[in-house]
Amino acid sequence: MSEQTLFKVTIDNITIEVPAGTTILNAARKIGGDVTPPAMCYYSKLQGSGGKCRTCLVEVSKGSEKDPRPMPKLVASCRTNVMDGMEVKNITSDKVLDARASIVEFLLINHPLDCPICDQAGECHLQDLSYEHGKEGTRYEFQRRTFQKHDLGPYIQLHMTRCILCYRCVYVADQLTEKREHGILDRGDHAEIATQIQKSLEHDFIGNVIDVCPVGALTDKTFRFKNRVWFLKPMDAHRDCPTCSGKVTLWNRGDEVFRVTARKDEWGEVESLEDGSTAWICNTCRFEKKKTSDWVIEGPRAISRHSVISQGHYQGKIGMHKPRETFTAVHGGRDPKLLMDIHSVSEVNRPSIDLSLIEGPAHSTDFNLKKD
Repeated sequence: MSEQTLFKVTIDNITIEVPAGTTILNAARKIGGDVTPPAMCYYSKLQGSGGKCRTCLVEVSKGSEKDPRPMPKLVASCRTNVMDGMEVKNITSDKVLDARASIVEFLLINHPLDCPICDQAGECHLQDLSYEHGKEGTRYEFQRRTFQKHDLGPYIQLHMTRCILCYRCVYVADQLTEKREHGILDRGDHAEIATQIQKSLEHDFIGNVIDVCPVGALTDKTFRFKNRVWFLKPMDAHRDCPTCSGKVTLWNRGDEVFRVTARKDEWGEVESLEDGSTAWICNTCRFEKKKTSDWVIEGPRAISRHSVISQGHYQGKIGMHKPRETFTAVHGGRDPKLLMDIHSVSEVNRPSIDLSLIEGPAHSTDFNLKKD
């Protein structure tokens, strides 16, 4: 076997050697940190992705050792391969930072400001992008583009108004299902993700479109409005599933499982298995196994991305053990005296009801006492 050709590339004054054919973005990911350009449409597990959102633009100040001329325009790092001796500027380039701020402004032109009610809040890549690279205000004065919400089957809801047309969900359906039922309809500012005559998406792996969506356009109907991700504790778990790998992340609050997702890496992409395949999960694991007894829990999930979820500090001292009761600890082991059992007189605060098992958002009628 011939040895693999390695190219030296310098990104923000940091030099690294990568195999020939590596893109600038993947070379930057090997360095990590702020050197890595953001990416909203590129997904390393999906063939053909990238080149649409333009958030990963970088400046190539030196083409290569053989041709040191700089590239005349900013290039998409997810679609541009490195050359030996190439020098790239990302956060060290004022042109890149200015262009990225303009791209964020463009992505937010039609995006609704409904983060307080969006289930993607707290793990939204567009939130991270706008916080790190966006501007304080907007110059847009016209009416925003709006679409009607509609269901893509029994488990997935499409909120097209939030969509940034990254095409990730289309690639997932193309590459994981036998027959794709949805895609891009119309052109220009009328373009939208949709199905013909609102057909239902029924394939057993179609739930993975939720995991790849960088915004809140595709949401899990079994989790909508149930809880906030920063209140939940992600746990790695697995089960013997005949359809998929069965390796997932459970999002718990107490003993309730509010949702199940695939395991993701530091770039927000679904992890790879030991054999190199991607750990996509089936709809049965994602939507129907909502009890801790369905799973073998391995331990707390490390949230490596700069996320509000990681601020909970659920790892470490707590681990898999519940914290001890404070009252008992400070009163020499004595239990508190129960003056009134509020559950016996309240029709709202009833411990026998699991919010995670209620279909859709909880309403007052879900807590009414059933009369015989």
